[in-house]
Amino acid sequence: MYLTPKVKEGIFAKYGKSKKDTGAAEGQIALFTHRIDHLTKHLKNNHKDYNTERSLVKLVGKRRSLLNYLMKKDILRYRAIVKELGLRK
Repeated sequence: MYLTPKVKEGIFAKYGKSKKDTGAAEGQIALFTHRIDHLTKHLKNNHKDYNTERSLVKLVGKRRSLLNYLMKKDILRYRAIVKELGLRK
């Protein structure tokens, strides 16, 4: 499995406030980015997997709405997470 609890804790420890704080917007955005990268690699090999394609589009939308929320709340935190994850905007 690609997303073990240790991987999740590492993501939340690096981008969130702590490894147990799963509600921080930065941690959730980083987790969604990790999942999006995994699904993108999967779809490159399995281009007819339409269910995965649909879930990828939903994940991108969730990440976009979290980024919009963060941009409205605190523009400095938004710029920091976009730069750290290497997202386009």
